[in-house]
Amino acid sequence: MLQTSSPATPACPAWPAVPSAAPAADWLDPAVHAALARASASLSGASALLGGADWALHLAASPGKQLDLWRLAWTQAAELAAYAAATLQQRAGLAPACVEPPAQDRRFADPAWQQWPYSVMHQSFLLAERWWSAATQGVWGVEPHHERQVAFAARQWLDMASPGNALATNPVALARTAEEGGLNLLRGWANLQDDWRRTLRGEPPAGSEEYAVGRRVAVTPGEVVLRNRLIELIQYRPTTARVHPEPILIVPAWIMKYYILDLMPQDSLVRYLVDHGHTVFCLSWKNVGADDRDLGMDDYLDLGFRAALAAVRSIVPQQPVHAAGYCLGGTLLAIGAAALARDGDERLASMTLFAAQTDFTEPGELGLFIDEAQVSLLEAQMAETGVLASNQMAGAFQMLRSYDLLWSRLVGEALLGERPRMNDLMAWNADATRLPARMHSEYLRRLFLHNDLAEGRYPVDGRALTLQDLRLPVFVVGTEADHVAPWRSVHKLHHLCAAELTFALGSGGHNVGIVNPPGAAAGSAHIHYRIATRAADGVSLAPDDWLAQATDRPGSWWPAWQAWLAARSGAPVAPPAPGSAAYPVLAPAPGSYVLER
Repeated sequence: MLQTSSPATPACPAWPAVPSAAPAADWLDPAVHAALARASASLSGASALLGGADWALHLAASPGKQLDLWRLAWTQAAELAAYAAATLQQRAGLAPACVEPPAQDRRFADPAWQQWPYSVMHQSFLLAERWWSAATQGVWGVEPHHERQVAFAARQWLDMASPGNALATNPVALARTAEEGGLNLLRGWANLQDDWRRTLRGEPPAGSEEYAVGRRVAVTPGEVVLRNRLIELIQYRPTTARVHPEPILIVPAWIMKYYILDLMPQDSLVRYLVDHGHTVFCLSWKNVGADDRDLGMDDYLDLGFRAALAAVRSIVPQQPVHAAGYCLGGTLLAIGAAALARDGDERLASMTLFAAQTDFTEPGELGLFIDEAQVSLLEAQMAETGVLASNQMAGAFQMLRSYDLLWSRLVGEALLGERPRMNDLMAWNADATRLPARMHSEYLRRLFLHNDLAEGRYPVDGRALTLQDLRLPVFVVGTEADHVAPWRSVHKLHHLCAAELTFALGSGGHNVGIVNPPGAAAGSAHIHYRIATRAADGVSLAPDDWLAQATDRPGSWWPAWQAWLAARSGAPVAPPAPGSAAYPVLAPAPGSYVLER
């Protein structure tokens, strides 16, 4: 049988072989996300878009809310028109205001703002703030995190648009310009140029040089008795003939230089304790670099708190230790203390937490910057740099208080030509630090995102720990205006452990409320604190109920804490010598780590 062959089918061109390297998602996506972080000042655009879309879509599906907002806008417009007519006729700012600013809002406090047309301008602005507050809150179906994001974004835009920020609409700045013939604007331009130059060169703000570390701040005498990869431990010299036998170990946060607790002598908590008969030790954290990218939370516990505690017990043997932690250092201390309690280790006499959270379900406005999208963006950027740069943290804190930290400064320095005089706390605030990539990722995920510590999942030495194991006396300090660790969040420790717990609520914010010396408080009516003690295994009150029942006292909380420590300490003895055979003196305080930039 004759067979005929069909034409040969042309072969398909071969595709390039798939490389056997890692998936593209493992190397390409982090690089793209890191580039996005650099372009967006480390803020997640995806997070902002998700929040805005959630709010806008639910508002579109809420005709009742829309009707309420239209009604509010109409009412406000009518009120503003009547107010404008009254002030135009009277020309003296005597007409009743449509809306009064919050007590803490000082933008329009000057009497010049009560004169037409500036009275109408500032009232219009305050009404807009009130309308946007109503518009961004209370919309059915919006996820709470997204609601807070949208409300925060609206406040940022409104703060930027305040009539006080522009020369043409700021009567105080206009009057100053007329009075000085424009010299204030020349000084303001010089101030801005100096700030830009210092920023480009990585230099601290003007006036910081007056507060050199070791010469004007961090001057309490002492010796470095331990140095490892992560910390220097400072033992301070006694100033009294006899001291309480139990030493104090202070664990500051590593997102700040330790000397916020040892500023100028009159503002130094360390000096206050030493002068009241305590032997004080304090950690000074290393300002990490890219080579330290792999240091994690376990390293901060082992090389930080645990290493320091071992040194203190060697130098002051057979004495339990009063441990105190500030901010993130307090959270680390709570972790370390719970691990000691779990393991039956009784080296601690008490634990004190300054503005430190242990439950992160309500972290305050800082939580606006912490969700999966935001953390992933930061992780991609830190994977390239190895650290979280200090200016990234400073930018976030500046946004939380944009008026106080940005716009009021712009008005004062640029429009009025007034550069505020630097003080020790301001100089310290400009002496920022870096955070290692691994630690910061673990901190954000384990604590902020997953709340592992409060929910009994935080692992130490391979085993989860619980704060319920804490039975030693606890003293906790919160501050009324804290944007970093809101006092109601700090108060939650009442519900996490059954130990005897004394809670003090001081006036001020995260830093000013802690750096609160008795001398500065004298004669100042607004400086006060509330304090109450819950007995071990006692009933825990909700924050507002606690606030209603706690005793309100004038002045600083420092003396109350010092008395609390003294009541839980033994009779005074001769002070210990600096260092020990195992921990010899290495250098005078403040050491070298605090000087690293």
